Amino acid sequence: MVAVRWYLRYALSYRDVEELLAERCLAVDHVTVYRWVQRFTPLLIDAARPCRHIPGDRWFVDETYVKVSSRWICLYRAVDQDGQVIDVFASDHRDLAAARWFFTALSHGRRPVEITTDKTSAYPRILDELLPAAHHTDAWRANNRIESDHSQLKARLQPMRGLKRFRSSQTVSSGHAFVQNIRRGHYELGLDADPHPRLSAAFTELALAV
Repeated sequence: MVAVRWYLRYALSYRDVEELLAERCLAVDHVTVYRWVQRFTPLLIDAARPCRHIPGDRWFVDETYVKVSSRWICLYRAVDQDGQVIDVFASDHRDLAAARWFFTALSHGRRPVEITTDKTSAYPRILDELLPAAHHTDAWRANNRIESDHSQLKARLQPMRGLKRFRSSQTVSSGHAFVQNIRRGHYELGLDADPHPRLSAAFTELALAV
């Protein structure tokens, strides 16, 4: 749990985590750390789901790009007005089908009253189909909230010099969002702890459920 938490929280490579564990007299290969992150991140997210706060009613949706094995893939992300990352979806393509899949997943939960996007041509059609009651805004610079949130994910990915597998892009970006949401107080986890050790306390609670 410590290795997975370190990797998702800090700008570390797998080899960095290997070295930090060695300082604690734990001999773990960086490949093992990779396998732990891939295996336990989805389990932790699922275990924490009942403790998650309901997203707000104003959503900000945007796409960004991340490099996977020397090619760029599209990452759809959504946050609410309180900074909670609602969902993340990695796609090989930025097209109508990918956008529809992402909004279909989003629409299963609480319905928003307002959605802010960029001017991607696919969004009006999809929102009319899936979330017709929501007011759609695509004004210039209206989506600064999520664009700022993208930068935190990019800062986390920078030490990795690009992901090697498509699966990793989904796992790591979802795990990063999960950790950020815990730190921002969007889960009923670690709330008795001070803000700085909140993430550690939350992972200690979740370790009992995984």
